[in-house]
Amino acid sequence: MRKLHIIVASTRPGRLGPSVARWVQTEAAVHGGFTEIEFVDLAEVNLPFMNEPHHPRLGQYTHQHTRDWSAKVAEADAFVFVMPEYNYGYYAELKNAIDYLHSEWHYKPVGMVSYGGVSAGTRAVQMIKQVVTTLKMTPVVEAVSIPFVQQFLDDDKCLVPNEVMKSSVKAMLDELARFTDALRPLREPATP
Repeated sequence: MRKLHIIVASTRPGRLGPSVARWVQTEAAVHGGFTEIEFVDLAEVNLPFMNEPHHPRLGQYTHQHTRDWSAKVAEADAFVFVMPEYNYGYYAELKNAIDYLHSEWHYKPVGMVSYGGVSAGTRAVQMIKQVVTTLKMTPVVEAVSIPFVQQFLDDDKCLVPNEVMKSSVKAMLDELARFTDALRPLREPATP
């Protein structure tokens, strides 16, 4: 059993993240490496900026929104972050969602699907790797980078991938499945 969460990082009106994430979700279903695939939209999760009084590593959550987010992240075995790049960085709502929790992220692989202009979101991906590795997550090397993303959208705002994107998402999903299995023993409770 492998459960994959595809997290849409962008929350602004008119965003393209859901279109990109729906394509990733479709590709993951075809890939078959995960028994469950869930679309998680941070705009719907709607976390306020961090408002917990205790450090997340303690797991002493006082707000229901945090307990709900904790349960959602804890149930996943692997993640794909679908993220735009803003001013050479990743979206603040994604950092906020990550920072709400601690141990729920540990020993889980994460794939990156980035999009934007000429850089295709790659600078944002490089920046977030420092954050996820601090939480004992493993970012897979294989990624999907979509430059000038608007050119890949049809009239219905559905993503129409090229061959590079198709081969990249397959390679990323292959590695996510492998790392999910490799990291599973580390996620199990330690025995004395």
